[in-house]
Amino acid sequence: SGTGDVLEPADGIIGIGSGGNYALAAAKVMIDTDLSAEEIARKSIKVASDICVFTNNNVTVEKI
Repeated sequence: SGTGDVLEPADGIIGIGSGGNYALAAAKVMIDTDLSAEEIARKSIKVASDICVFTNNNVTVEKI
């Protein structure tokens, strides 16, 4: 929220940072596919990095 609150998105998908809205849009489209969460995250960052000059495509995935 910008004030330090932690919010949970209604659909379980969130994008943060300068390219967050681009990555969020891409993830929302791909969520209905057979891709894994990791594949969706990687592809969403790729889309965001192609659009936003402040987003790079160097990705480190940590699974929990």
